Amino acid sequence: MTPSEMSDCRVAASQTDDVNEHDEAQARGDGMGESSDVPALRRGLAVLGLLARRATPTSAAVIARALDLPRSTTYHLLEELIRTGFVSHLPEERRYGLGVAAFELGSAYLRHDPLERLARPLLRRLADQVGHNAHLGVLHGAQAVYLSKEQPARPQTLVTDVGVRLPAELTASGRAILAHLPAPQVRALFPGTASFVQRTGRGPRDLPSLRRLLATERRQGWAVEDGYITESWASVASAVFDHGGRPVASISVTIRHVCEQESPCGQTWPELAEEVLRTAAELTLRLGGTPPQEA
Repeated sequence: MTPSEMSDCRVAASQTDDVNEHDEAQARGDGMGESSDVPALRRGLAVLGLLARRATPTSAAVIARALDLPRSTTYHLLEELIRTGFVSHLPEERRYGLGVAAFELGSAYLRHDPLERLARPLLRRLADQVGHNAHLGVLHGAQAVYLSKEQPARPQTLVTDVGVRLPAELTASGRAILAHLPAPQVRALFPGTASFVQRTGRGPRDLPSLRRLLATERRQGWAVEDGYITESWASVASAVFDHGGRPVASISVTIRHVCEQESPCGQTWPELAEEVLRTAAELTLRLGGTPPQEA
């Protein structure tokens, strides 16, 4: 028997062992689909999810009511989550919040760069489909930060590179996210006219004009800028959402585009916007997110 044939036999034997172990597990009733531990796991995760969505620690009564759980079950779940460090108990307030283990889990999630890893193949496909540069961006204060980029086979000269920070109110990437933030948060980011940056003379100059622009872009589902950052360059972007319907990032496409006047330029790109929307929706799904209208 040749070395190659011996290797094939070992692989086949390993696969057979895996199948046998799976069959034996099912026969014992300890498969994930049949395990009695699964409902408890789901309830525990539901408690953590609820605490993560709350702005402040929460009482057991509120948790039980929100999740439709018996009070005794709620306390049992909380006791186990406290024991494992995922929940902390505040006895003076009679409330519960996330524990250190939850923070460690979140930190590990960030170390794995899941957003960029999940977005990268989608950006690559988008760039190839539309023939333009595709970006993943996030909001950092009042700035848009570009985390990842993909280029088509014949890339154009790129204005925005990875790590570049630009005024969020001027970029399609930034406004796609701003459009879905609460009004008080937008106001806090742009408290006065001094908060607004001008690069080419185009774009919003104050909070009322920004709000009008964001309202339009929120309704249509995508943001567009034409020459706001650099003349003869334009971008179309759409937001990516987390499980609570909050905007966490944006997908954008940057193209070479010459426009003599601000309006109606940038308002007749539905085909490009459709591809950007589709990609942003797919990344939302990959993140386990929910569009805001469904949240």
